Order: sequence, then structure tokens, then C-alpha cells
Amino acid sequence: MSCSSVSNHHIMLTSCAESVRPTGGKSSGGRRVNLRLTVPPRAALVEARPQQVAAAAIRDVAGGNSSSNVTGRTLQVGPSSRDRTDDMQSEARAMTRAADASVYSPELLANKYGSRPIKVLSRALQIFKGLGSFALKLWLDQLNGDLDRKMRLRAIELRETFTRLGPTFVKIGQGLSTRPDLCPPEYLEELSELQDALPTFPDAQAFSCIEKELGRPLDTIYSAISASPIAAASLGQVYKAQLKYSGQVVAVKVQRPGIEEAIGLDFYLIRGVGILINRYVDIISSDVVALIDEFARRVYQELNYVQEGQNARRFKKLYADKQDVLVPDIFWDYTSGKVLTMEWVEGVKLNEQEAIESQGLKVLDLVNTGIQCSLRQLLEYGYFHADPHPGNLLATPEGKLAFLDFGMMSETPEEARFAIIGHVVHMVNRDYEAMARDYYALDFLSPDVDVSPIVPALRDFFDDALNSTVSELNFKTLVDGLGAVLYQYPFNVPAYYALILRSLTVLEGLALYADPKFKVLAASYPYFAKRLLTDPNPYLRDALIELLFKDGKFRWNRLENLLVQGKKDRDFSAKDALQPVLKLLLGPDGKELRDLVIKEAIRVSEAIILGSLIESFNSVPGPMRTFVFNGNANGPFTMSAAEQQSLMELRAQVIKIWGLLRSSENFDPSLLQPILQVLQEPEARSIGGRVVGGISQRLAARLLQQVLRAPETTASAA
Repeated sequence: MSCSSVSNHHIMLTSCAESVRPTGGKSSGGRRVNLRLTVPPRAALVEARPQQVAAAAIRDVAGGNSSSNVTGRTLQVGPSSRDRTDDMQSEARAMTRAADASVYSPELLANKYGSRPIKVLSRALQIFKGLGSFALKLWLDQLNGDLDRKMRLRAIELRETFTRLGPTFVKIGQGLSTRPDLCPPEYLEELSELQDALPTFPDAQAFSCIEKELGRPLDTIYSAISASPIAAASLGQVYKAQLKYSGQVVAVKVQRPGIEEAIGLDFYLIRGVGILINRYVDIISSDVVALIDEFARRVYQELNYVQEGQNARRFKKLYADKQDVLVPDIFWDYTSGKVLTMEWVEGVKLNEQEAIESQGLKVLDLVNTGIQCSLRQLLEYGYFHADPHPGNLLATPEGKLAFLDFGMMSETPEEARFAIIGHVVHMVNRDYEAMARDYYALDFLSPDVDVSPIVPALRDFFDDALNSTVSELNFKTLVDGLGAVLYQYPFNVPAYYALILRSLTVLEGLALYADPKFKVLAASYPYFAKRLLTDPNPYLRDALIELLFKDGKFRWNRLENLLVQGKKDRDFSAKDALQPVLKLLLGPDGKELRDLVIKEAIRVSEAIILGSLIESFNSVPGPMRTFVFNGNANGPFTMSAAEQQSLMELRAQVIKIWGLLRSSENFDPSLLQPILQVLQEPEARSIGGRVVGGISQRLAARLLQQVLRAPETTASAA
């Protein structure tokens, strides 16, 4: 008796004509919820709008078919209306319910399954049969020259094989579905179906699990719950329900029965294979066992739904401050280690372009929101969603991007966050020696590894890739090229970095559906520019100086480009861009920078003064120029046309940059007041004196040169 229809492209619920049953029949208390549940044709896990009237809430879930008597008073519902203390107590009770949640321990698995050889052998044969037969078919296809022709068929078979082998291999397939560097497009498309189109387990088991975990009959918790799951994932399945105490519409995620036993045995076997690879396969330089342990640890963390709820809360606190990002809240009183209850809002999966555009929304706008949020996750706070496949990213009717499923999270170490931004700067500068040294900070290489052999490989790849501007680079091209370099040398890629690549590759892939010319680096560069211009972190300040100065000269075109790109970020502030630089300039470690700035300030001041005079000269009518300027009709100064052009270009560039600062959304002339205050400090006055002195010397030299210059007519007579 199924009332759900789950397609590969979207989650749909057909109307259920049956009465909703808490446990598929009677609950443990023998009661039946006499309420029909009819859901809209399109439904997905997203935010639940505040329920103002209980009857309205029931109509939303039951399509207007409500047999409950409700009043018209306004209800304050959801965790956001609770007192913070009560919420913390509810969370503590949920943690108590999850106290027995399993954690990954290779030693415990070895002790458990080392004494059960028959069970281990049986599962090993099952896995070998499934994957071995698939590998044999691939081998025969290669022998017969049918690899390309049968690729789609084999991709379907691999998806079906992973599904048959159970949750562990479904998780592996989901990981492969976001790795275009490992799988052809046909495999990516088929394995992506593992994200949601999975077999369900019996509803009676799910409802029984809810009652056991929460310690109460189902009909005392919900006034309505869907008779069948609306979606099935690798580790559990999801129901739509309505809380009895408030009328709030929620998503209820229930863990698959026996999942811990299944994945424990699989990881015991997979880890054994990893030990053999580490010992006998020299071509693989990475620590395979460490990678398997990291993956297994994350999967086990996903089994603890209280941990997932805490992940969601932390994510919401850090990133849902932006109005275009939505994170569902958690209902702790209805959450345990195997049951998770969270808010529900209508929405559409991010890879459903037609459905999104039919609501007047643009896929690229939503993807760009995802990219900006991901950059904040990866490089600002370091806490990021490590599983952003299309089923976990939804577009709401209001145009918000909703993040779901917080079982798999990861963190970027603080040092690595700044090193990644510095790495981008070094790439832009084509400083391959610095790029190679970045791999120490990124923890790719141990300190005793010599990076000098790596530099030529980086130069060979990036010199070719950077023939395009950075904004035109395809992220997948960079990932593939860098992957080839990493493969040749003793790199040990940390798990967090692989997850970062996966996150950005998925987002770029979603965008390419809507716009084949989309470049994730182009969408990311405004964030990098803003961080470089505004972040006071010493590492980033050094990276900014490195970007702007070369061979003792200031590159105004780089500053202009950074300001143009930085302004595209909605959080960019001209005030933030000016003051940190000034503090660095006047700091105790700024002597070398001060010398460069003084030199450049003299050059710029000269360009502005002389450029203004040249501009005034050019505005004088032709016949008057010879009379006014000592018989010289070509210009007021003795300089070549190239030098004059260079001065005018520098002046125009500086004026343009000032215009960019003034046009910043947050620009306020009062932001100059702190700068003027800082300029009263002794070191600043010293800089000012040196600049004025330098300008005076340059202008005096120009004037002397002008006075001593013989008139053109005299020179001709001689």
C-alpha cells in the first residue's frame, strides 16, 4: 500500500486515499489516528512556514481533508519560540537517548568479526561475486572493443550492483558520483541516482523504531504522518508528518534496521583489502587504510542522528545569517540516535532546471548562492557540508537555497584556509615555487620532502591553463590537471581537501546544466578579492602585498582588478579595504613595505600633478601654446611622448581606483577620519615628510630641466 512515487529527478507524493496509520495499522497503544493525509503533487524537504492557525497547518499537510477539531488561535511553534534553556535541556535529553550510538573502531571490528570466519567469508563471496562479475564484463568489453558502446549499460549495472550490495556500497557509489576525475559522464549520471532512488524498508519497522526510540506511541507524537516514505537514502528513509502539540509540519528521518551490523562487516573487509594494498601495491603512494578509516568514521557519524542535528544547528548558526540561505531547525524532543525530526518547507531539487524556472527563479542565482556559502564554509569558518549532492540542495519558492542532510560534515584547518587563498594568489602570479611550498601548509607534503622537482610539473600545467584569465578557467580542468601532478609525486591529499574539490565540482556541475559556459572560479574570485583586500590576517596581508608589488613596482592594474571583483561581493566594504593596509604600513614590520609605498607615492603624486598640467596644456587652443610655453607647441615639459603617455595612464588609473572606492556600497567619507588620525602618528608623519621631500625633488629636477632647455628656434638656428 504505497502512496509515494519517487522519481530520479524529483520527489513526488500522490494523494493517499487511505487513513494514515501510525505504524501501518495500530500503534503499540492500539490507537488509530483517524486523519487522512493528502500531500501536494510536489513535495521535498525544506523549511516549514510558521503555522499561524492549526487548521491551516492541517490543510497544508492533509490537503484540506481534516477530521480534527482545532481552534483559530495563533500558535507559536518550533524550537525558535522556545526558551533557550528549555531547548538546551531538550537537546541534553536527546543526547541521553543517543548515548549508545556506535562509533567507528577498527580494533572493535577486528575483535568482533575475527572470530566469525563463516560470516566474513559469506559476505566476502557476496561482494566478490557482485564486483567480480562486473569487472569481468568490463574486461570482455575491452577485449572486444565495446567499452564505449556498452558504457551506459555497464554504468546501470554498477549502480544496480552497489544497490544490491547494500548501504556501504551505496555510500561509495554516492562518493564516486561526484568525482568526474574518476568516472566517465555515463557513470556519473547513473551513480547520481543513488542519491535518492533507493529501496525502502517496511513502514511497520520504521514506525516501531520511532516509538521505541522516543518512548511513546506514535499517535501521541504526530497528528498525521505519511503512510509511506517520501524518500529513501542509504542509511534511512524520510516521512512527512505533523506534530500533535503544535501542528508544525516536519520531516522525520528513520534509520534502517540492522545498518550498523551491515556497514561494520563491510568496513572490516574493505580495511583488510586496504592493508594488502598498502603492503604490496607500490604504485599507490597514499595511505589507503587511513583513507578508509576516515571514510568509515564519517559514515558512522552519520548513524548518530543527534550528532547530525547538532551539525545542522552549528551550520545554521554560522551560515544562515544570509537571507538567501535556509537551514531547517531541529526538534530535539522528537530526536534520538536513530530518529531525526526537523522542519519542512516546500522546494525543488537544484538539478531540476525547468521546475525552478517555472517558479520565476534562476538556477545560476541559486548555484552562485551555493558557491558563496561554500566559500564561507571552506575558507571563513572552516566548517563545511561535505555532501552537497542535488538531493541535499533545494530551491524554495521564495528563492532561497536550502541545505539538508548534515550527517557528513568536515573542517578545514585554520592554517590551510589561508594557505588555499594564498595558493590562488600564487597561481595568479605564476609563482610556482611558492605554490609548491604551499603544499607544506596544506599538509600535502611532509616538511622533509624536497619540492624543487614539483615546480617544473606545476609550470608545465599552469602555464598552459593560465593562458586564459583566472575567471575563464574551468574548475574541473584545474582539478584534473592538478590531480595528474599529485599522482606523480609523494603527495598525501588530506580528506578535507578531497571533500572541498568534491563540493565545488558538484556546484559547477549543477551550473553547467543551466549554462555550459559557467566557470566556478569566475563566481569565486569576488570572494577571494574581498578577503585579500579586507582580511587583517598577516598571511593574507602578505599575499596581498605579493600580488600588488613586483620588482619594487606597484601594479595598479592588479589593485583595480581586485576592487572590481571585490565590489561584486555583497559584503565588500571600502572601509575594511583601506584600514588594515594602513595598519600594516605603519606597523613595526613594515619598513620594507614603507620604502616601496613611499617610492610609489612619489611616482603617483608626480603623475597626478604633471598629468593635470599636461591636461590643462592640451585644453589651451593651439595658436596660444607656442606663446604661453616659451615657443614650445608640443608640451610644457621636456619628456618623450612615451613618458607622457605613461604618466597620463597612471593618473587615469589612480583616479579610476578612487572612483571604485567611492562607488562602493558601504563607502562613507567619514571612513577617512580614522586614517587621518593614524596619519598623526610619528611614523606616519615621517612617511609624509619623505613623500613630500621626494615629490619636491622630482618637481625641482623637472623645473630645472625645463629652464635649462634651449628654445627650439635657437636650436634650429645653431
